[in-house]
Amino acid sequence: MSKKSEFLRRPVACFRKWRDTPTVSVLRLQGVIASGSGGPFRPASLNLAALEARIEQAFRPRRLAAVVLVVNSPGGSPVQSSLIARAIRAKADEKKVPVLAFAEDVAASGGYWLMTAGDELYADRASILGSIGVISASFGFTGLIEKLGVERRIHTAGENKAFLDPFSAEREDEVSRLKDIQSQIHETFMDQVKSRRGDKLNRRRYKEIFSGDVFLGEEAEKMGLIDGIADMSALLKERFGKDVRVRQINARRSPLRGLLRGGSAADFTGELISGIEDRLHWSRYGL
Repeated sequence: MSKKSEFLRRPVACFRKWRDTPTVSVLRLQGVIASGSGGPFRPASLNLAALEARIEQAFRPRRLAAVVLVVNSPGGSPVQSSLIARAIRAKADEKKVPVLAFAEDVAASGGYWLMTAGDELYADRASILGSIGVISASFGFTGLIEKLGVERRIHTAGENKAFLDPFSAEREDEVSRLKDIQSQIHETFMDQVKSRRGDKLNRRRYKEIFSGDVFLGEEAEKMGLIDGIADMSALLKERFGKDVRVRQINARRSPLRGLLRGGSAADFTGELISGIEDRLHWSRYGL
């Protein structure tokens, strides 16, 4: 073979190697799970509306070997958690592509719900996982308004319209109704975990698993909540080769968007309060 022929063959060989190299899409799921788009005091929330286009993009490449979920979330809305996980599974089943989920600092409550969209689940030894439960937290201001001499006036059409009003005394029947709602949501959460993890769960530790407690990586592995302790980069190279193409699916969002979009004083206050609530979600796990 002449030197000229060999030179001409090199680009073809390089193209074939590039064409045959597997691609992995990496979809980062970071933040509190809630409806809304975030703002100057609140990072962008995780919800289906914000993620739908990115989920579609993650499953688009032709030579797609896998989709990776990188989860770092303390939880939030059970509805949005369910919608996101369902959308990911629908695309995975349609494209017949495996989904690998990796937990970073925390994948708790709704964050773990997102993890269950994966076929294989991994974490770091220091990752916090679990919190398979339901919580409702609020404040009661009845004593405060009495001290201030404020009279509470509330008028409703429908006997349960003022359900758990924070400025009224707590009623036993309302608390019982709240716990019933929480129990139903908890059952839905447990069904999701059982259906996705199946026989991988340690049945002897079911009570612990579904108690709402959290576990570090190695303990979570013993319980069957994850498949192992692994580093994403190392596992992808081991599974798909050192030349694997990793395609990051990033959100296209301007950092000035929240500041420039304007809004009323009420919007501003709402954003500030929402930001504080998000911070409280993270602080439950020391983050």
